[in-house]
Amino acid sequence: MSLFKARDWWSTVLGQKEEFDQGCLCLADVDNSGNGQDKIIVGSFMGYLRIFNPHPVKTGDGAQAEDLLLEVQLRDPILQVEVGKFVSGTEMLHLAVLHSRKLCVYSVSGTLGNVEHGNQYQIKLMYEHNLQRTACNMTYGSFGGVRGRDLICIQSMDGMLMVFEQESYAFGRFLPGSLLPGPLAYSSRTDSFITVSSCRQVESYKYQVLAFATDADKRQETEQQKLGSGKRLVVDWTLNIGEQALDICVMSFNQSASSVFVLGERNFFCLKDNGQIQFMKKLDCSPSCFLPYCSVSEGTINTLIGNHSSLLHVYQDVTLKWASQLPHVPVAVRVGSLRDLKGVIVTLSEDGHLQCSYLGTDPSLFQAPKVESRELNYDALDAELKELQRIIKDVNKSQGVWPMTEREDDLKISAVVSPDFDSVSQAPDVEVGTDLVPSVTVKVTLQNRVALQKAKLSVYVQPPLVLSRDQFTFELTAPEMTRTVAFSVFLKGSYAPPELEGNAVVSYARPTDRSPEGIPRVTQCKFRLPLKLICLPGQPSKIASHKLTIDTNKPPVSLLSLFPEYENASRIFPLPVQRRVAYINKLVISIFINYFFPLLERYRIQSEQFEDLWLITNELIIRLEEYFEKQGSKDFACSFSGSMPLQEYFALIDHHFELRINGEKLEELLSERAVQFRAIQRRLLTRFKDKTPAPLQHLDTLLDGTYKQVMALADAVEENQASVFQAFSRLRSATHLLLLLVRLWQKLSVDQVAILEAAFLPLQHDTQELGWEETVDAAVSHLLKTCLSRSSKEQALSLSSQLSKPRDTSRLKKHITLLCDRLAKGGRLCLSTDAAAPPAMVMPGGCAPIPESDLEERATEQDSTELFSSHKHLTAEPPTPEVAPLQGVSE
Repeated sequence: MSLFKARDWWSTVLGQKEEFDQGCLCLADVDNSGNGQDKIIVGSFMGYLRIFNPHPVKTGDGAQAEDLLLEVQLRDPILQVEVGKFVSGTEMLHLAVLHSRKLCVYSVSGTLGNVEHGNQYQIKLMYEHNLQRTACNMTYGSFGGVRGRDLICIQSMDGMLMVFEQESYAFGRFLPGSLLPGPLAYSSRTDSFITVSSCRQVESYKYQVLAFATDADKRQETEQQKLGSGKRLVVDWTLNIGEQALDICVMSFNQSASSVFVLGERNFFCLKDNGQIQFMKKLDCSPSCFLPYCSVSEGTINTLIGNHSSLLHVYQDVTLKWASQLPHVPVAVRVGSLRDLKGVIVTLSEDGHLQCSYLGTDPSLFQAPKVESRELNYDALDAELKELQRIIKDVNKSQGVWPMTEREDDLKISAVVSPDFDSVSQAPDVEVGTDLVPSVTVKVTLQNRVALQKAKLSVYVQPPLVLSRDQFTFELTAPEMTRTVAFSVFLKGSYAPPELEGNAVVSYARPTDRSPEGIPRVTQCKFRLPLKLICLPGQPSKIASHKLTIDTNKPPVSLLSLFPEYENASRIFPLPVQRRVAYINKLVISIFINYFFPLLERYRIQSEQFEDLWLITNELIIRLEEYFEKQGSKDFACSFSGSMPLQEYFALIDHHFELRINGEKLEELLSERAVQFRAIQRRLLTRFKDKTPAPLQHLDTLLDGTYKQVMALADAVEENQASVFQAFSRLRSATHLLLLLVRLWQKLSVDQVAILEAAFLPLQHDTQELGWEETVDAAVSHLLKTCLSRSSKEQALSLSSQLSKPRDTSRLKKHITLLCDRLAKGGRLCLSTDAAAPPAMVMPGGCAPIPESDLEERATEQDSTELFSSHKHLTAEPPTPEVAPLQGVSE
């Protein structure tokens, strides 16, 4: 916001629901009074023509009845109004009004009134031209160097310039390569028309070249043109400004030179009359209109620029000299002399706010009251400050960093998952073979304590799980209201979700006395979906590519006790858990328990794909902990003593990164084909608009082939995006499994596991701009250089402030290997600065420092190969005994 405001001298509002644009405002002595005072001429798109002569009694007065000299409604919308010498035989000023299909020239005259009502004004139509093409804008001037009269040039919507010599039509010319019309201006010094084409370049055409060029009305060549009398329309000069232009103005401050001013969408250009850039200014706000005018300093130019922030800036060349606030967004600005006041700024808004203002400031009459002087008791202030600090410290200790609020009491949210499948599956058109995909109903209940506003419930589950509905809105206008919604969850995809947890989030606004609209707040609750939604029992498979063994300190438990929902399927051979065949590419995940050797206290999980072990392993551990907690055993613990499956994990990372690289290559190729397609379209359009038909030279065939390539590449990009989405979900499952094994392996605490999850699972969605690999690499590098560092030298190393896609995954894999190595040697994960201090040697095994070069990284990799070797079987197994059947089930 500007420090100063434009001082309101006179203002009014024109009509109701009328629209205006930059060509609808003009200032001139249109009634030829000869006193040097300008009148304000305004035309609207509703067809109203108004002429004002403001006479405010005091500064800031609104419009009086006598200020409006003339108001008449024409039949057609008014696109532009101009005042000039448009009638032959006289040098009096006349008013030109441009309609979409007509150009009218009027004379404005006033008659002295005999009574107190004042003078009477009227307009008289001098002549009009019916246009064959829809008009866009116009300009006027002494074309060809004529004296004592002005000619008019109208630009049509299809890029044709029509020149009128007052009452007669002269000629019309098509601008070459014109697609959309741009702003138009006339330079009297060079006798040329200047416009900005749709190619975003400023173009200048000489009037003489336009006059002697081929007539635009004649579509076929005549004999006279074949003999050479007709010439081709050639541009005088061009300048590419790289953006669309809002307006053009030509100013001649002396006889020796003139300047061309171009207002772009983001920049303001000043050009010489030969097309060279004199200066350029990048604007901070989006401009809406401008007006160059003479400066009091010799050799400089002043410019008024209005923008969409309702500001009016005054520039001297490229230097901002003044900024003032306007009450509206101006679309047109003019400067004139009104009632012996020179330099009045007249602005017009899009909705008809017309204001005459001047720049400056008014003196402030406010005086600050004197402060009552009194002596301060500094001892009492110190005691009060210490007491407040003590209270703040106690609150932070008891409630954490963030103070507790009543938002938990404002709205209570709970979710209940049905233990049984829906009687009628809610999965639409999801059927594999003869099996219909089941669905489970989830009910979410909201109970508010106070009246709330804008309550919206959003539900999220991990793909490929989908919801029958994920958005709900509520009207909780009264306290103690209860609302319950139900929706179904089902599987839609051929791979396993990384998690079975769902999240229900409610956003709402709590109204207060100070904020009637309400303070935005959010509350949420989590719910867990049943395992049988994605798994069903089946025959076990003793042969699998990936196996892992979980050790416990308690005797093995019957699987039917751990998975009671599969009790009805007890006819299955002793291994009752298997993924639903139709959903996960017929993959079988088996759990083995050795009843012949109960002292082994082991559970073995195996599968053909590494990432599919996660859900069953996690579910097994959770149900074991719940089982022994119900038994009253508090010392139950699980452990993992095998080698870390890093090679299998790295294979999934490489696959995901390869798909990201392929996606980037496909998008680049698609962009190239799109550019080629647009170039062919432009050439075809040029051929079709050419007056002389020419052969297409197989451009249509090339266009069709390019279109097919674009569609094929677009399909390939979509297919690759789906593959990246699926690979990222599999990678998340494998990451969860790896972190679970690290937790069991090193007996990590809950806080340490949270640090690892924040480092390895930072993203819910993967994109080309910010991917999983670079994000995790930065997080793991931070852990290695802080809490897992060995020396202060490593802590002093600075990380890059920008995340960029790596060339490959070798660095990430080495950092993950080094992280596991340091955890194996006693490293401790902690976010506090004390844990990362160099004296606290928390690694008794003596970890190597972070590699600062490729040679050091190779050395580190060689040291860690003994600990993390590549195994298809992830644990050393004893001689496999016979697998016992389930309790109570005979073979």
